[in-house]
This record gives sequence, C-alpha cells and structure tokens, in this order.
Amino acid sequence: MCKDEHALGRRGLLVTGAAAALTLGTVSFANAAPAGAGDNTGDHTEVVRGTLPPGSPDFVYLPVEIPRGVRELHVAYSYERPVVPPGTQGNALDIGIFDERGTALGGKGFRGWSGGARTEFFIRADEATPGYIPGPVRAGTWHIALGPYTVAPQGLAYEVTITLRYGAPGRTPKPIYPPERAKGRGRAWYRGDCHVHSVHSDGRRTLAEIATLARAAGLDFINSSEHNTHSAHAHWADLAGDDLLILMGEEVTTRNGHVLALGTDPGTFVDWRYRAKDNRFGHYAGEIRRAGGLVVPAHPHATCIGCNWKFGFGEADALEVWNGPYTPDDEVSLADWDSTLAVAARSRGRWTPAMGNSDAHRDPDPIGTPQTVVLADDLTREAILEGISAGRSYVAESKAVSLSFSATGGRGKQAGIGERLRVDEDTPVTVRLEVTGAPGCSARFVTDQGVLHTVTLPASGTGTVEWRTTPEYATYVRAEVRHPVLVPGLPGPLAAFTNPVFLGK
Repeated sequence: MCKDEHALGRRGLLVTGAAAALTLGTVSFANAAPAGAGDNTGDHTEVVRGTLPPGSPDFVYLPVEIPRGVRELHVAYSYERPVVPPGTQGNALDIGIFDERGTALGGKGFRGWSGGARTEFFIRADEATPGYIPGPVRAGTWHIALGPYTVAPQGLAYEVTITLRYGAPGRTPKPIYPPERAKGRGRAWYRGDCHVHSVHSDGRRTLAEIATLARAAGLDFINSSEHNTHSAHAHWADLAGDDLLILMGEEVTTRNGHVLALGTDPGTFVDWRYRAKDNRFGHYAGEIRRAGGLVVPAHPHATCIGCNWKFGFGEADALEVWNGPYTPDDEVSLADWDSTLAVAARSRGRWTPAMGNSDAHRDPDPIGTPQTVVLADDLTREAILEGISAGRSYVAESKAVSLSFSATGGRGKQAGIGERLRVDEDTPVTVRLEVTGAPGCSARFVTDQGVLHTVTLPASGTGTVEWRTTPEYATYVRAEVRHPVLVPGLPGPLAAFTNPVFLGK
C-alpha cells in the first residue's frame, strides 16, 4: 500500500522542550495479516511519500503502529536530490528510529541512527543493521526519525518504505564489552586515538580493520566514537587484548557542533537532539560524566555544516584541537585554545587540556594521525581518562614522534606536562624539550606572551632545546614541533605539541 503524506492525518509542529519537531500522521498496520497468510507470506509493506519545505525543523517523526507478532522491522528510504545553484544547499536527509518507549529527549526509546550513511536498515531481536540496537520488535507506536540536514529551495521530496515480517522472534544476545584494563607497563606514556568511525556510523571500515590499523599505528588505546549511536559497543570485545585497550563512547553530533563522549560506561547512549539555544548541553555533558566519561568538543572550527562549535567550552573536560591531517581550521582551534590558557594562567583558574585524534572514516584516512600520548599510571580506562583530564599529554602526528618536556627551577623543583612549577615570580626557570622522530622540523616555545623561542632541529629530527625564563614573564610554557612553512606568512604544519607547564605559585 502507498500513502501520500497528506493522507496520513493532521500534521503538527510539536515543541517538546528542546528543538521543535514535526510529527506526521500515523502509519497503521492494524489490519496486517498474521504470519503465513496472504500473498506476502507474512510480510506487510506500507510506503509513505511527502515533501519537506525549506525551513523544516531538525527532526520529523513518522509514527508507525506495530502490531503483535512482528519478528523483523525493515525500513528503506530515498529522497530527491535536485540540482541547485552554486553556493546553495541541496537536500540531505538523515534517518533513525525510536521504539514504543517514545522519542523523549534522553529517554529509553532510542533504537538506532545511521544519519545519511545508509538507505535501509532492519531490527530483529537477535540482530540489527550496524548503527541499530537489536532487541524485540514490541507492539506499540514506533517513530521513524527523519533529519532534514539541509533542504533545497525546491523542497525535499522523500519516500519511506516500511516492511513488517511476522514470526517467532529470536533471542537477544547479552552484550559483551571489552575489558577496562589491558596489560600496560605501569606508569608510562600511552598512545591513543579517541575519534574513529566504522560501519556502525558513516565509516567504511569494520571494527576488525580499525583494531588492526590501531596496532600498526603503535596505539595502546582507542575510543569507539560513532555518530549518535552506541551500537558498536557490543561488538568490540573480541578485538581488545593485552596490547590494546578499547574505550566506549559516542560522537554526539548536534546541529551546533560535535562532542566526543569519551570513555563512558558500555551501552551508554547520549542524546543529540538539541541546539545551543535549547540550553540542554549542560545536562547531557553531566550525563556523560555520570557515565564515567569525559566531555571533549571535537574539531570546534571545522567548516562542515553543523560542525562549528556553538555551546562554549565551560563544560569541556578536554578539547580536540587537532583533527586528522593538520589543516588551517586546526591552526585556528590551536590559537583559540591557547588564548584560554593565557586567561587561566593569569587568573590561576581552571584550564582545559588539548588533545588530537584522527577522525578516520575510510581508506586512506590513517588511524593514529594524530595521536594523543598520555602519561597514565596504567593502561586502564580510569587511568587513561585521568591522565587526559589532567592534561598530562602531548599530541604527535605518528608513533615516530616522541617528546619529553619539563621545567626546572628553585631548589631542584621540576614540573612536567600538565603540572605547575611552584616557584617565586622572579625565580629563574629552565624549560627543556627533547624531541625524536621529527626530521626537517623546528621546535618552539609558546607562552602567554606569544612565541618566544624557535630552534631548527638537527637533520635527524632528534635534538634537545632549552630556554630560560621566569614566572613573572611567562605564566605558562608549551612546546610545538613544526614542519617547514608551506604557505608564506603561516606557520608550518604541526608535527607535535604539548599541553602546558604552568609557572609560579
């Protein structure tokens, strides 16, 4: 049967306390044939067509009445992509689904999201399409969630095909998650990439391929970070090992920026259906922390639609300032982050550590470019997250690059990355940077006074740089290792950088 949008009943614009949502009329399967009956041998299909105008709300819900006895729900969709003039947004339509428990923000009804990465999905008790959560297809009102990411001036014409398959449901497997501890080396520097994507969202790699590439990149830990779904969590266990810690998380992908929920409890879902104006981000940042994770705004100055960060950094536990191969938007993120250090250093207030991740999606995106190198007491979820949130870390473009950075002053006092050297304002301080694996690069020290000392490293890429200052002159010092200048007037791309050492009492 095919139903036009206008035949589905009265549509309404519902305001649920956050972003407005358009709810269409209900698709009913009340007269569906029982399993084994009729021409479709137990299958029943409804097709819905409609057009969304420019200015549609972020989410359009299509209610579907599911009767008893359904073994599998299958949904396919398509939409028109008309040609638009240069500089004009075309059509892009995301999709996901909520079950009979409803669509309330932060509720329990979420059953999956694939954004625009798939044209169809299924859910059964024993299995589901990657991005979706297996479990019984219970009777009640489910909601297909359409997300008109962008709408062309001509409108967004869509078609949704819903098929129910009847029969005895399978058994839902109990999820098995990776261990929260790997073998480790005690207190040591551990390398990780906390932003990677697989077939469970818009990536093209399997989880097994990601784990193999992570090991090849010299990583000790990674974080599962699929867009708006936790479906991958239950599929990582067999890929972890003594040499690789796999943390659970999500890339919470709102229309006003993306944030990594890093290292949350397995199975944690974090809602994304709000904008900055809805004043909901603080609540969901709290949800991430209550689930044991860190709040890390991702690529805050990226140029993709919806990527630019609009929520402010007051809730951030760390900030992803380097995302994938180094580009000008990373340079802007780095400078923006550095300005927050100057304020925090002068006020002796809270500061936000920086990190870097690959955001790898598919070949040839390299896993571990860049990677965050964390000083942690052991290779455990708790220790790694504590090291990241404390800022005891630096970011390197690959496993080839290693840094050691410290400040010494007073009577033999020393502080490392992320620490404070507590000496008087006029005490001479020696800052020392040791670099390996950065041929052709230069090293420089950055303070609240700007870039104050730059040295070209030996051709081998291995060298030591020292510089003297006082806390009165420089309230913090951090190090950067950069490749040669590619564009006149701009600094060369980063090979590595450290979080700061703070100076003074």
